[in-house]
Amino acid sequence: MASDNSNIKAFQESAAGERIAFTKDASHPGRFVFTMPQPPTFTNVEDERRHLKQRLVAAYRVFSKLGLDEGIAGHLTCRDPEYPDLFWVNPFGKSFSCITAKDLLLVDHNGNVVKGHSPLNAAAFVIHSKIHAARPDAVAACHSHSLHGKAFSSLAKPILPITQDACMFYNDHALFPGFNGVVADEAEGERMAETLAGHKALILQNHGLLTVGGSVDEAAFWFIALDRSCQAQLLAESAGTPICISDEVARDSHRTVGSAISGWFNFQPYYERIIREQPDILDVDEEDGKLVL
Repeated sequence: MASDNSNIKAFQESAAGERIAFTKDASHPGRFVFTMPQPPTFTNVEDERRHLKQRLVAAYRVFSKLGLDEGIAGHLTCRDPEYPDLFWVNPFGKSFSCITAKDLLLVDHNGNVVKGHSPLNAAAFVIHSKIHAARPDAVAACHSHSLHGKAFSSLAKPILPITQDACMFYNDHALFPGFNGVVADEAEGERMAETLAGHKALILQNHGLLTVGGSVDEAAFWFIALDRSCQAQLLAESAGTPICISDEVARDSHRTVGSAISGWFNFQPYYERIIREQPDILDVDEEDGKLVL
């Protein structure tokens, strides 16, 4: 049966600073439009760097809160706004729940720690350096060994469009086949970047999940949503044969729920909650914005 999309609710990007609005679309009777807020903009690189580091710390804390971390595994990174060939990453062996802005390491694409004194996770360098190098649009990347993600990855298959949220990844994720052990070979990182291509997410067979985004907020939310989509599909397939959303509706839904602004905005409730519960995340001072190499 053909789908009727006349009443689909769509996201509409708004001007910077514009408040959330819900209005009727004058050109399409019966259709409604959400006017979304926009990520902040900055007039100097120091303020932008402080913001990025604060959001990265918040993402670590949220991952820990949601149980998406495990032991020493996992790394979240963001590209430096002034030096795009450098990226900020968590120190090896430090709990996501305890990471602060001053703990972050600044690393180049050759594996050199140019700021910070803690050890660097070799896998973090091998994977994230290749992802950031191949995807100039990827400000942030998230990888962790979340429970549902690694369980689903062992099936070596893609996320199906069985829910509205799964449509975030419709034709927008890839499967990295095979598992060759702990990632310590740069060639493996390059193959991951090639497989990711222009998608927002990668399922690493027998390993876990990886997501990227144009902001820390976006990449972090895609990871949360992908892990939960893995969980939903595991549950649905254990109970029977889930019915997939049609290709047409899945594509339309992806344009809405899978947009960059949707990913960024969806992270805001997590950020609001975590800074209320852990206000030390906001302890990012002027020195955290400065960088002298």
